[in-house]
Amino acid sequence: MNKFRIVFLILIGLLLSVQVQAGGKAWVLEIKGAIGPATSDYLKRGLEKARNEGVSLIVLKMDTPGGLDLAMREMIQAIIASPIPVVTYVAPSGARAASAGTYILYASHVAAMAPGTNLGAATPVQIGGFGFPSDESSDSKKDDKETVQDKIAKSTGDTMTHKMVNDAEAYLRSLAQMHERNQEWAAEAVRESASLSAVDALEKGVIDLIADDIAQLLKSINLRAVKVLGQEHRLETKDLSLQTYQPDWRNRLLSVITNPNVAYILMLLGIYGLFFELYNPGSVLPGVIGGISLLLALFAFQVLPVNYAGIALILLGIAFMVGEAFAPSFGALGMGGLFAFVIGSVILIDTDTPDYMISRPLIGGISLISLFFFIWVIGALMKIRSRPIISGREEMLGSVGKCLSNDAEQLQVYVHSETWNAQASTPIALEQRVKVVAIDGLTLKVEPVNVN
Repeated sequence: MNKFRIVFLILIGLLLSVQVQAGGKAWVLEIKGAIGPATSDYLKRGLEKARNEGVSLIVLKMDTPGGLDLAMREMIQAIIASPIPVVTYVAPSGARAASAGTYILYASHVAAMAPGTNLGAATPVQIGGFGFPSDESSDSKKDDKETVQDKIAKSTGDTMTHKMVNDAEAYLRSLAQMHERNQEWAAEAVRESASLSAVDALEKGVIDLIADDIAQLLKSINLRAVKVLGQEHRLETKDLSLQTYQPDWRNRLLSVITNPNVAYILMLLGIYGLFFELYNPGSVLPGVIGGISLLLALFAFQVLPVNYAGIALILLGIAFMVGEAFAPSFGALGMGGLFAFVIGSVILIDTDTPDYMISRPLIGGISLISLFFFIWVIGALMKIRSRPIISGREEMLGSVGKCLSNDAEQLQVYVHSETWNAQASTPIALEQRVKVVAIDGLTLKVEPVNVN
């Protein structure tokens, strides 16, 4: 009887544990906007924390036009290595998983889309990132059949383009093979920038399902079998509680400083701050602000696709402009420095992804400020050089001093901190103020200054 009771209690405990497991947690991670270092950090930290918290499912709600290649690959590696199933859900209606988003969708254990969404246009534009989908259309059926790779090859003959396109196609095909999704369309998305609506994607086997919201999504994938780390795993999503994972302060800071415009401004603040500190030692504040700004900029450039030739041109341009201020060359150094500064700023970030390019108006504004500054410096120098030279004899004329001795034999005055022999046409009292009106050798000709 006691044995039966023990077995009964064990069975009850097992049933309760199964119910608790079935009623686990699902975390929602939201990605909106271009994919970059902050996005990758957000996903990786979210997956790590979810594993520690015992989360049963990750829903990656995504709306992205594309992003950086390195960040995308880091996210895909994190998804593939995750022991927790990841469901990527393109939502809300009107959202898209373009370019890099298509790769992430293919890499997920479950790929889902909301009605009215789209994916595709996965052609790599440049080494730094996956560009946004183009709005250009072909003029003929012949052009429609021609792949993006062929068009680029005809116009540029760039071998690197072939390598990038082939690598991207193989990468997306391998992700499709991993989860048994449409491989042929994956190749079209890369070579021809093909795109699909949610309905067409479901028909072609690119995604697994269409869901109006997350609640319907969880209901639809309940008991679905997926492969996690090479092992079959059956999803139990019926009683999962939903919780949105918010980015922490570290991720928010990373998101701000990895904005190319912010990183660019931080770099300039750092350079100018250190320059002013070296020019005027002991100011402290410019050095502190410059040092902190420069370190933050260097950290941002570490995770961004930076062209170091751009940094070199910016530094050279600033050096030339500073040189113009200290060794005037009538604009040669200043204009040369301004030109180098603008070119360096334009090529600083090595990507064609719009959200990760430095704003052209920002570059133009800073360049105009620099231009006006050096116009002012050159104008001031021209005024100084156009003035007559005032030194020696010319400087003494009109100077005011006082009478030190009015002896009949010798008149002496004190002018410019020196004692001079003087002559006067009228009597001068002792200590009376006098004005220099002429110079005869080493003798000053003076006249009394009217006190009134």
